[in-house]
Amino acid sequence: MTQPHPAAMLFDLDGTLVDTAPDFGVVVNHLRRQYQLVELPYPRIREQVSNGGSALTRLTWELDDDHPDFAAKRAELLNCYTEHLGSASAYFPGFSAVLNELELLNIQWGIVTNKPRRFTEPLLERLDIHPQSVVCGDDVDQAKPAPDALLLGAEQLGCSPAACWYVGDHVRDIAAAKAAGMFSIAALFGYIEPHDQPESWGADAYIERPDQLLNLL
Repeated sequence: MTQPHPAAMLFDLDGTLVDTAPDFGVVVNHLRRQYQLVELPYPRIREQVSNGGSALTRLTWELDDDHPDFAAKRAELLNCYTEHLGSASAYFPGFSAVLNELELLNIQWGIVTNKPRRFTEPLLERLDIHPQSVVCGDDVDQAKPAPDALLLGAEQLGCSPAACWYVGDHVRDIAAAKAAGMFSIAALFGYIEPHDQPESWGADAYIERPDQLLNLL
């Protein structure tokens, strides 16, 4: 389906705009080696990246959230991630061309992520990515799936939410976009777990590659 050109396009970060899973693959297995645990296959790590630091902590040490050491292990994982931040990350293939086309069409673009700003800013700097707006999970009282961050992104770009498209790889992204009144696009190339059913998310459109955004335009 096609829609009138948006005034702005907003993107989730991990698993949508940037493939950050390779960094986490390095971190998780580095920590498992330190603790004499068997390394995990990369696909198993990749599918958990969009679920955040707590999910990766559970995966790394095979701990439940109520384990007395859980908070300390989560902090250890995030500190290790800081050391490897951006070392193996890159745009998903095709996104450079998409962003160039948006600029030619005078369509603004930004990032709306649940990733904390202390990780987001160094990552974008290392990868030389310069969006016109960046909203992180700790910039709002309620992160996605609440619409607050998306609404702030639209406000920063001076756009009506109805004139924005939002692209994400998780059901929370689509829920946030719908709550914000934005056109929602599910990125099927992202970090989707085997049990997920993206077709049930209710997105307005689905893409299997970044360049398919240009088809929607």
